[in-house]
Amino acid sequence: MVEQGKGHKTQDVKLISRKVLELTGVKNVESFDSEEFLLDTELGFLTVAGQNLHMKHLSLEQGLVAIEGHVNSLAYLDGATAAKSKGLFGKLFK
Repeated sequence: MVEQGKGHKTQDVKLISRKVLELTGVKNVESFDSEEFLLDTELGFLTVAGQNLHMKHLSLEQGLVAIEGHVNSLAYLDGATAAKSKGLFGKLFK
């Protein structure tokens, strides 16, 4: 993760053949299972959905996460989206 200027944070997202996802700027892994990850990142909450997902690498000190499996989608949740998607959070926090 690289900070640019005052208060501007960046995040790198690298998806390789929909099988390996490498992320920077991750503050915390809120929840995960084989079908969905919920990550707290510098740019907001990020959901990763797919099949047979598992954590390949995790270093919260460096803000790095690598996920392997078949990635179907990546979605950032903002305040309005998060409020509308209580079903997603309910599913994740069963």
